Amino acid sequence: MKLIKAYIRTYMADKVIHALEQIGAPRLTAIDIRALGDEIDPKHIEISSEHAGTYTTMVKLEIVCSEEEVEKTVDTIVENARTGYKGDGIISISPVEKVIKIRTGATEGND
Repeated sequence: MKLIKAYIRTYMADKVIHALEQIGAPRLTAIDIRALGDEIDPKHIEISSEHAGTYTTMVKLEIVCSEEEVEKTVDTIVENARTGYKGDGIISISPVEKVIKIRTGATEGND
């Protein structure tokens, strides 16, 4: 199993989430975040005295899926999140050792 984390523009989130629902992407979580970094689009920044710099709001998507679903999921995110401008975001993919369903106690993963 894999964990896909995608950091995307806030105004692209609905489009991306809808596209992921269309391909049946399982276990999707969307989290509002503030991003710091040189990839920030100057048109979408806010000033933060706490961080002594600039930040932009983004959405972090987390998707746990099988290895077979990774390519289709990543392709769907890229196709629906890309604007072609600096700051479109990033995607990272990490291994997941085990998933435990709280209600049933059932496990999935590399046991």
